[in-house]
Amino acid sequence: MKVIKTFWEKRNTRLGFFSWLVLLFWIKTLIAYFVDFHLGISGIFQWFILLINPLATTGLLFGLAIYLRKARLFYPIIIIIDIANTVLLYLNVIYYREFTDFMTISTMTGYSKVNQGLSGSSLALTNIHDVLYWLDLVVIVVMLLFKWIRIDHRPLNKRIGLTITSLAFLLFGVNLTLGEMDRPQLLTRTFDRTYVVKYLGIDAFTVYDGVNTQHTDAIRATAKKSELRSILKYTRKHYTSPNKSMYGKAKGKNVIVLHLESFQQFLINKKINGKEVTPFLNKIYNSQSTYSFDNFFHQVGQGKTSDAENLLETSTFGLSQGSLFAQLGSDNTFQAAPSILNQREDYSSAVFHGNVASFWNRSATYKNMGYQYFFDASYYDTSGDRSTGYGLKDKLLFHDSVPFLENLQQPFYVKYITVTNHFPYTLDSEDTTFKGANTGDNTVDNYFVTAHYLDQSIKEFYAYLNKTGLAKKSLIMIYGDHYGISNSENKKLAKALGANPNTWNDYDNAQLQRVPLMFNMPGTKGGSIQHQYGGEVDVLPTLLHLLGVSSKRYIQFGTDLFSKNHDQVVAFRNQDWETPQYTSVSGTLYSNATGSEIKNPSKSLQAKAAKIQAHVKNELSLSDSLNEKNLLRFYKPKGFKAVNARDFNYSDGLQKEEKLEDKLAKKSTSLLSENNDKSTLPFYKTDAPELNHKSTDSNRIKITNPDDNSGK
Repeated sequence: MKVIKTFWEKRNTRLGFFSWLVLLFWIKTLIAYFVDFHLGISGIFQWFILLINPLATTGLLFGLAIYLRKARLFYPIIIIIDIANTVLLYLNVIYYREFTDFMTISTMTGYSKVNQGLSGSSLALTNIHDVLYWLDLVVIVVMLLFKWIRIDHRPLNKRIGLTITSLAFLLFGVNLTLGEMDRPQLLTRTFDRTYVVKYLGIDAFTVYDGVNTQHTDAIRATAKKSELRSILKYTRKHYTSPNKSMYGKAKGKNVIVLHLESFQQFLINKKINGKEVTPFLNKIYNSQSTYSFDNFFHQVGQGKTSDAENLLETSTFGLSQGSLFAQLGSDNTFQAAPSILNQREDYSSAVFHGNVASFWNRSATYKNMGYQYFFDASYYDTSGDRSTGYGLKDKLLFHDSVPFLENLQQPFYVKYITVTNHFPYTLDSEDTTFKGANTGDNTVDNYFVTAHYLDQSIKEFYAYLNKTGLAKKSLIMIYGDHYGISNSENKKLAKALGANPNTWNDYDNAQLQRVPLMFNMPGTKGGSIQHQYGGEVDVLPTLLHLLGVSSKRYIQFGTDLFSKNHDQVVAFRNQDWETPQYTSVSGTLYSNATGSEIKNPSKSLQAKAAKIQAHVKNELSLSDSLNEKNLLRFYKPKGFKAVNARDFNYSDGLQKEEKLEDKLAKKSTSLLSENNDKSTLPFYKTDAPELNHKSTDSNRIKITNPDDNSGK
C-alpha cells in the first residue's frame, strides 16, 4: 500500500505524471489485446511478450515530452501524444471488429475515399466497454482542471530524457529479440499482420507498415518495362485454352452483373424457421439455364467490395494492404472488362450504385477501367428512408435505374452494386416480414433478413427483364463479393448453420469464404452446378470466353473455370489457399475430406504443399508488382488502346445517353428505341413501400458527384 501511495503522490511531478500516463495507456492497450483482438496467444512465452510489448513504444513516444523544459509545453504535448495514440488504438479496435485485421498506412491515407456512409456501421461496431479507452483521458484532464494534479514547473534534466529514451529502445530490442525467437524472420516473411501486433504492438506495426509503404512508393517511381517479363512469362504459361463447347456460348448477349453485397454461399438453399432465405436465387442457382459454382471463393483483402470488383474486372488481385481502388485507382492503368468488351465487341458500359461516387474512389477508378457511365447516388432520390447508410435500398435501385438502362445502347455490359445486405444488416420494419435466425446475436440474426430482402429485389428485377425481352438477350452473372459474417462472429453463426461452436476452428472459417457465382442465360438449357474450385480472379477469362472473346493477349492471373486445364488452386490475399483436396491456413494443413488438421504429413505431401504455397506466393507477388508499379502502362496488347480517363465524365449521364440516341436515330439499339421510344418503366413492378413516400430534406447519406460542376 505504501508503494501505491508513494506512486500516487508522484502524480504532481513531471516524471510521476509521465509514469501514470504510460501505465494507463498500457492498461487500455492490454484491454484491446485481450478483449477485442484475437491474437492467437499460446504459451507463457507469448503471454509475456504481449504484456511487455506496449511499454517500449509508449515510453518512447510519451518520453518525447520529457525534453520540453516549459510546463506549458510539457503537459499539453504529452496529453496530445496520449490522445493521438489512443485514437490510433481505438480506430484499430473498430477496424478489427469489422475486418478482423489492423489498419495499415494505405488504409489510413485512403480513409477519405471510403468513409462515406461509415457512421452507421461504426456506431454498430461500438461496445459498452469502449468507454475504458477514453476514461483515463477524461479523468486526467478533469484532475488537471480542478488542480487535483498540480503542475510541476521544474524542468527535468536532459539525462532523464535520454535515460527514458535509451531504456525504451533497449526494451524494444529485447521485445524484438524475444519475438524473433518465437517467430523467426518476424519482419521479413510474415504474411499475417497479427504476428507483428502480437509481438511488437500497434505502434511498432504502424511504423513498420509505414516504412513498407514508403518503400513501395519509391519502387513504383523507378519501375521499368523490363519488369514485365517475369509477369508475362507466368501469365502466358498459366493461361488455359477455353472449353470449345462453352466458348462463345453467350456471344453477342448483353452482360448484366448483379453484385450481391456480403452474400455468402451458405445462404443458397438455406432455410430459417422453415422458410427459404433466398427462394428466387435458389431457383436461379438450380436452373438448367444456369451454370452455378459451389466451390467458388472470394479472394478479397482489406479493400473488400472494391477488391472484389478489381478481381472481376481485371483478373488481378487487390493489394496486400489497403484498397487498390482507393490507393492506386486514380492513376493506374487497367485492361478491364468494360474497355476490353468495348474495343473488341463494341459494348456500352455502365454501373448502377446508389451510394456516393467517391466511395472506394469509384468515380476515378471506373474511368481508368473504361466505364462510360456511372449512375451513383446523385442520380437517385435517396432521401428519408429510401436509403441505408450505404446507399439506395436494393428494390429502389433496380426500379429507379430503368430510365438509365433502357437508354443504353446494346449490347451492354452493366453492373448493379447492391447495398442493403451490408453490415450492420439493418432494415426498416415496413420493408420485410421475414424473421431472422435465433442465435442471440443481432448481426447474425438480421443477416438472413436483409439477404431475403435482396432476394426479393432480384426477383422483381428478373420479372422486368422477362417482360421487356432483355432476359433472353442477356447473360446475367450473379456473384457474392465477400463474406458477410466475419471470422470473429462465425462461432455465433455456427448455431444457425447447425454446427457446434465449441469445435469451430480455422478450417471452418476458411470453408465459409465460399460465395455464389452463377452464369444465367434465360431460355437456354444444359446448365448445371459445377464443382471445380475457383476464385474471383477466374471470372474475367471465363466471362470473356463465354462471349467468344479470347483472353490470351491480356495479362490475367485467373483461368477459365470451364477449361479442362483450369487451375484449381485458390489463393487468398493472406497467402492461405484452397484446393479440392487440401486447405492451408497460416501454414497449417487440413484435409478437405475429413475437415481435420494433418498433423504429421508425409514428406511427399509436405513437398506438394510447399510447391502450392510457392505458387500462391509467386502469383500474389507478381500481381502486386504489376499493380503497385503500374506496369500495365508499358504493355500494349494487340488491338487494345490505353484508356484515357479524361474521355469520361459522370455528370448528366442520362442526357448523354439521350443525345446519342438522337444522333444514331434509327440505328439506335437501346431498349427504349426498340420499344418505339416509350419507357419500359411501367413494366417494372415493385412492392417497395418507399415509392409512396414523399421526398424529404433528410438523407442517410451525403450526396456528392465529383464531376458535377453545376453548383447544385
